[in-house]
Amino acid sequence: MKAECPVCGAEIEFAEDTVQGELLECSECGTELEVVSTDPPKVEEAPQEEEDWGQ
Repeated sequence: MKAECPVCGAEIEFAEDTVQGELLECSECGTELEVVSTDPPKVEEAPQEEEDWGQ
């Protein structure tokens, strides 16, 4: 399965056991991506985690 990086347009190859919600890294631009669908294969930029300073 293959999807396109939404940032740089590079082709992202999914492993056979890739599941929805899994995080991947684009080999071209290094952006962290989240698998939002496996059928059809689709990725989006992973949400950035906000720092929790114990508040």
